[in-house]
Amino acid sequence: MLALRLARGSRPLVQLRRLLVAAACAGTGFLLLYVLTEATARPAGSFQRLLWALVPLAVTVQFAVAVARTDPANRPREGMDAVGLGPVRLALVAALSTAVSCTLGSALALAALLHLRGDLTGLPFDGAGARMLHADRPLPVAAALTLLALVPLAASAATALALRPRPPLAPQTGLPWGIALTACGLAVEAYAGLGGVGMPAGWALTAVGLSLAGPGLAYACGTVVQAVRPGAMRLLAGRTLQEEAPRLGRPLGLLCAVGAGALTAAALRDRGGFPVPLGPLTGPACALVALCVAATLLTRAVEVRQDRSDTRATLRDLGTPGTVLRTAAALRATALAAVCVPVVWGVAQLTSLALTR
Repeated sequence: MLALRLARGSRPLVQLRRLLVAAACAGTGFLLLYVLTEATARPAGSFQRLLWALVPLAVTVQFAVAVARTDPANRPREGMDAVGLGPVRLALVAALSTAVSCTLGSALALAALLHLRGDLTGLPFDGAGARMLHADRPLPVAAALTLLALVPLAASAATALALRPRPPLAPQTGLPWGIALTACGLAVEAYAGLGGVGMPAGWALTAVGLSLAGPGLAYACGTVVQAVRPGAMRLLAGRTLQEEAPRLGRPLGLLCAVGAGALTAAALRDRGGFPVPLGPLTGPACALVALCVAATLLTRAVEVRQDRSDTRATLRDLGTPGTVLRTAAALRATALAAVCVPVVWGVAQLTSLALTR
C-alpha cells in the first residue's frame, strides 16, 4: 500500500520513467509469449529461441533497476528511520514499486497477444497476427503466466539487491574479470558458430564481460584526461569521471556490447549469414535491447547529476562560470567516446572472425 501511494504521488517525470519501464516489460513479455507460441507449433529450436529472448529480459531488468535508483521516493532522507523507513525498508518499497510497473507491462503483453490471436475480439490485421502467433493451437495458460511472471520477479529482486546498503568497490577490480569473460565469450562463439545454441551464450558472456570492464575503462579515461600537467578544466573533468565510473561504467559497457553486436550483424548480413533466431520479431527485439540499454545509460546519468547537484551549487557559489562546467562535461563525453569507439570496433571484428572462421 505504501508503494502504491508513493507511486501515485510522484512527479510527472518519475511517472514517465515508470511508464517506460512498463512499456519495456510489455515488449519483453510479448517476446516471451511469442517464443511459447512458436514452441507449441515448432518444438525444434525452442530452447535456442528462449535463450535469445532472455537477452531483452536482462536489459529490461537493468533498466527497471536504473529507474528505481533515480526515484526520489526511494532515496534515503534524514529522519526516515524514525518512521520505519530505513535503507532496507526503502529497498523493499522500491522492489514493490518496480513489481507494480513490470506487472502492468506483463498484463499489457498478455492482452496484446490475446487480441492478435483473436481470443478477445475479432482478428485484427486480416489475421496476420493470428498466423504468426499460431492461433490454431491452444495457448498453455500455466506456461504463459510463468513466463510473464519472470520479468516482475526478476526486476523486483534485482532492485532489492541493487538498493541494499553495501560498501562500494573500486572500479578497477572488475576490469580483469571483464576482459577474461569477453575472451571466453569470443571463444564460445568461435566454437559454436552461426546458428548454434552456444552463440547466444557466447554473446551473453561477451556482454557481461564488457559490462564488468566498463567501470575500469571509464576510470582509466579519467586518469588519461588529467595526465601530464593538467589544468583546472582537465582536473575537474578527470576527477569527476573517476567518481562517476562505478555507476556509468556498466551501462556504458553494455552499450559497447550492443554497438559491437550491431556491427557484427551488419558484417554477417553482407556475407549472407545473418541469423534470425526470433523470426519476424528479431528486428523489434534488437531495437528493444538497444533502447533499453541507451535508456539505462541516460537514467544513470540523471542519477549522477542528481547526486552532484550540491557540488555544482558549491562551484557556482565560488564563482565558477557555467561554461566551465559544460566544457568539462563535453570533455568527459569526448574521452569516453575516444575509448569506447575502438573497443566496439575491435570486439565486432573479433566476433565476426570468430563466427566466420
